[in-house]
Amino acid sequence: MATYLDRIVAAHREAATADTRAFEPLLDAARAMRAPRSFTAALAATDGLAVVAEIKRRSPSRGDLAPGLVAGDLARTYEGGGAAALSVLTDAEFFAGSPTDLMEARTACGLPVLRKDFTVDRRDVLDARLMGADAVLLIVAALDRVELSELLALATDVQLDALVEVHDEAEADRALAAGATLVGVNQRDLTTFAVDRTLARRLRPHLGPDVVAVAESGVTGADDAAELADAGYGAVLVGEALVTSTDPAAAVAALRRSPVGT
Repeated sequence: MATYLDRIVAAHREAATADTRAFEPLLDAARAMRAPRSFTAALAATDGLAVVAEIKRRSPSRGDLAPGLVAGDLARTYEGGGAAALSVLTDAEFFAGSPTDLMEARTACGLPVLRKDFTVDRRDVLDARLMGADAVLLIVAALDRVELSELLALATDVQLDALVEVHDEAEADRALAAGATLVGVNQRDLTTFAVDRTLARRLRPHLGPDVVAVAESGVTGADDAAELADAGYGAVLVGEALVTSTDPAAAVAALRRSPVGT
C-alpha cells in the first residue's frame, strides 16, 4: 500500500516527466536573478533559538489548518514576532499551497524564505529561485544519492541555500556525504505522518558541530522548543502550531525565548 510520501513523490515525478521546458534557458534566468537573502546566515545570526515560521494551509494527515490565511499578512505577523525566516508550502495538490503564497510572503517582509515542496527535478530547483525563494528543500528520503548531490550542487550554482531533510542516521550520513551544511531533522515519519518527539534529540550528535541543525515537526510550544534548544538545535521549523494559533506573533516570540545548548 502506497504511503503518503510515495503518493506525493510519485505525483511530483509525474509532473516533472511531463514538463517539456528546456533546462538551459531556465538556468540562465535563475543565474541572472538578484542576489537572494541568506537563509542559513539568518538562522546563525539569531540570538537564541531561531524560528522558521511556516505558512501552511493544510496537511495530508490533518486536513485543513488555515485555508483562509493571507500569506503576506501572516509573513508580516511572523516577522513582528521575531521569526528568523519563513517556510512556505507551494505544493497545491496535497498542501493547498502555491508559488503565489511564496511570492506574496517574501514581498511582504524582509525575511529569507524557504520553498517547502518535494524537489525531485533540476527544474524544481530553478523554479524555486525564479519564484523568489532564498532556499530550497531537499528530502533525502525522496532522492537517490546521485539526485541529492546534483540538486545540492545546482542549488549552490544559483545561490540557493538547501535545507537537506533527514529522518534517521543513514539519511544523515547521506546528507553529510553530499556536502550538506544545513540539515533539518524531521520528527514526522513521512511514510505514516506519525511524530517521534525523541528523534531530533537522538540524532543531533550524529550531525556534528559544524552543521546548522534545524528541528522540524512536533514543536507545539515553548517547552518543546526549549528541549530542542537544549539538545543543541539552533533553529526550529514550526507550522501547525503557528498557523492555528490565535496570536501567531506571540507564539513565535514564546518559541524564541529558549537558550541554545551546546
